[in-house]
Amino acid sequence: MSFTFKQIDHVQLAAPRGSEDEARKFFIDALGFEEVEKPEALKKNGGVWFERGEIQIHIGVEEPFNPARKAHPALEINGLKELMKHLDQQEIDYKQDDKLPGADRIYVADPFGNRIEILEWQ
Repeated sequence: MSFTFKQIDHVQLAAPRGSEDEARKFFIDALGFEEVEKPEALKKNGGVWFERGEIQIHIGVEEPFNPARKAHPALEINGLKELMKHLDQQEIDYKQDDKLPGADRIYVADPFGNRIEILEWQ
């Protein structure tokens, strides 16, 4: 083949219209992402973009809205136990999972019910 894939540029999750402030509270306050300004031509669509390191997550407005409960991004982390303590302090629920050999991982839902996997390889 004469083409190659380099990396995932971003992951988009859906949210209901008008939920940008809830998204900011979760992705900035709970997960430590920073907001990225959307291009002017896309601002009219609603939603909000975030990044942390090489990871970009775009929250896009979808109507009618249905959360992704099975499909999900998986974010690799260093310091999963510290994140879990932080989520406990923020009163954000998560579910621990031990079914992936060689990894510690949790699942957390964003404020809209979208599933997010966070894992740390041992």
